[in-house]
Amino acid sequence: MPIYEYQCRKCGKIFEKIQKWNEGSDTVFCPQCGEGNPERLLSCFSSSKGEESPSSCGPSPSTRFS
Repeated sequence: MPIYEYQCRKCGKIFEKIQKWNEGSDTVFCPQCGEGNPERLLSCFSSSKGEESPSSCGPSPSTRFS
């Protein structure tokens, strides 16, 4: 099952939830304030291909500007 990141619309806390891909956010509640219906965030993922593989979140350190 995938891990989704959410942000509470009330208090702003960012948290993760393991859930089925077709399960909606109506079953997710903020662990800090208990508010329901948080916003699902778009997040990066990593790969274990090796050090020379580019990151899915942006350029690798060797290609950054000085």
